[in-house]
Amino acid sequence: MQTFPSFDGTILAYHTWGEPTADRPAVVLHHGFSTSATANWKAPGVVDALVGAGRHVIAIDARGHGSSEKPHEPARYGEDKMARDLAALFDLLGLTQVDLVGYSMGGVVALLTAAADRRIRRLVTGGIGAGAVEQGGVDRSALPGRALIDGLLTDDPSTITDERVMGFRLFADASGADRQALAAPAEAGHRTPIALDRITIPALVLAGTDDWLATRPEVLAAALPDARWKVLAGDHLTVVRNPEFASAIVTFLA
Repeated sequence: MQTFPSFDGTILAYHTWGEPTADRPAVVLHHGFSTSATANWKAPGVVDALVGAGRHVIAIDARGHGSSEKPHEPARYGEDKMARDLAALFDLLGLTQVDLVGYSMGGVVALLTAAADRRIRRLVTGGIGAGAVEQGGVDRSALPGRALIDGLLTDDPSTITDERVMGFRLFADASGADRQALAAPAEAGHRTPIALDRITIPALVLAGTDDWLATRPEVLAAALPDARWKVLAGDHLTVVRNPEFASAIVTFLA
């Protein structure tokens, strides 16, 4: 693990696996909300599958997550700022071409990055669907932001009535996360239209069959000029552990 100061001075962590190659770009991974690079990508086997295919892999810990700095002010967050963090990482490492993979919150970050940064060669999103088109981010009808924020900040988890919010709270408690640092990006989530028509590179949209945050992935794929979509067995938390998830990424990026 290494760290670097991003565009606004926030200290971010990133991890690398495998060796750079001359014939293929690095694969950069951006994780989802409340998790980390290692939990989202290394533990389920995605990193190992990519490295086994001869790829150099780089994964960032988003601001407020993992080993990165965890400010508590919502103004320090938002997927647009996380996209600028990726660009700063590309600059730091001298990356001139990148294959980019993002999951859930990271999927929104990946879309914003691909719409603005010409260094992206291929794009994979997971854990998001029509919400990215219709709401400019994670589907708020599936996971109301206020309920999530309140669920993260309450001192009494027994007051949480939404099982989806409870899932995020339990995960945060189990991983020892800074819950106030997680509530801040939940409040600052991206809500304006994403320039999907600018993403002309080949793209793959992945979703779990039972993922309530990634409904109608075909809508997102249709909004991208050169995209395909695939649904795999699993829900929002389990589809990344489906071996077909890693296999689909490896195959598409090859």
